Amino acid sequence: MNSELTPLKIVTELDKYIVGQHEAKKSVAIALRNRWRRMHTPPDMQQDIIPNNILMIGPTGVGKTEIARRLAKLADAPFVKVEASKFTEVGYVGRDVESMVRDLVEQGINMVKEAQKQINRIKAIENAEERILDILIPPISTDNFGFNLSNQEKEDKELNEKTREKFRQKIKNKEIEDRKIDIEVLVASTNVQVVGPVGMDAPDGLQDILSSMIPKKRKKKTVTVAEAREIFTEEESQKLIDMELVTKEALNKVQNSGIIFIDEIDKVASSNKSNSGPDVSREGVQRDLLPIVEGSVVNTKYGSVKTDHILFIAAGAFHLSKPSDLIPEFQGRFPIRVELKPLTKEDFVRILTEPKNALTKQYQALLKTEGVDLKFEPDAIEKIAEIAFEVNQEMENIGARRLHTILSNLLENLLFEVPDLRTDFQIVITKSMVEDKVGSILKKPDLAQYIL
Repeated sequence: MNSELTPLKIVTELDKYIVGQHEAKKSVAIALRNRWRRMHTPPDMQQDIIPNNILMIGPTGVGKTEIARRLAKLADAPFVKVEASKFTEVGYVGRDVESMVRDLVEQGINMVKEAQKQINRIKAIENAEERILDILIPPISTDNFGFNLSNQEKEDKELNEKTREKFRQKIKNKEIEDRKIDIEVLVASTNVQVVGPVGMDAPDGLQDILSSMIPKKRKKKTVTVAEAREIFTEEESQKLIDMELVTKEALNKVQNSGIIFIDEIDKVASSNKSNSGPDVSREGVQRDLLPIVEGSVVNTKYGSVKTDHILFIAAGAFHLSKPSDLIPEFQGRFPIRVELKPLTKEDFVRILTEPKNALTKQYQALLKTEGVDLKFEPDAIEKIAEIAFEVNQEMENIGARRLHTILSNLLENLLFEVPDLRTDFQIVITKSMVEDKVGSILKKPDLAQYIL
């Protein structure tokens, strides 16, 4: 993690993508900074400093997942999102809770492999271009290792080397990109599907072992030099990866900076304290999750992973239950509690205009590809926000996700017709257009089906 990434700067970065929810941003920013602080404490102290896991409480669509995802991206940390409701107590049909740690390790492996690919990219391209050159102008091989060559053989070899050098420069300068060549490519083998006992996860690594036993096949393919460069560069990048180094770095990254986001934690909270019915299974899931959150060792195909310093962020709406319905031991592992506020009309206006990835900006970028300059008048934005807020009030509150369905309906005909119209023109979305297209939703509840 970058030492310059202070809590204030983290919040500032999160503000570029998520509107409001300052308290939640502040809590995750402190948690992230504490990781950097821990890594700079004396070694004998590092193991005793455990992360303060966070419990986010708030309705759907207010930014809980996005905060966690953006935080992981800022920290360049492995990140996985899981849903607590997908797990079931040991002995029931469902996912094994340890699978979320294995998923996190896979994410870490992929991140480190990608970083190694970027480091080795120049070398991989050079190797790829040499392979293309060998196809275009195969080198002349001699059985006597260059000794006692005849004059003719020497001349042929010199001419071959000059020609190869000439074509090597052409390939580097991309002068023959469209030239067709025949290459051999690996055929993706069909993975062997391995399942465990009725719905449970298969033994870790068994799938990979069986898949690796299937011999790799190659087939001939005619491609351009440009396409061959991409294919060969990917193959050469894979060859240059040091998996031992990747595994070591990835496991370290997972154990010291990994983030697991457990969504729908309220779905496994017991709303009554009786010892019968589905609450028994819900409590069982919490007890299965507890050792992972508290700190344990999980075996993966890449090695053992300690979960002591993985940051866990749990989230739930808690409409039908409350955080105190979680078992006491589980509550104790999430000392930081943050309540996210429902979104207001003003929040919707900001969501539509301020973030880097605002929906209006996304649609403008999409239509720009068709030569259309899309504009939204301020009062049109206000009307969209008003409709989203009121529909959320009258029906199920799905937060900012309501904006997706409203804008999709508003621009549906435009997105359909634009490719067949002339390009290079401007379309301005006005308040009256919004009222005509989606304003009727507020007056006709039966139309609600069209916007979720």
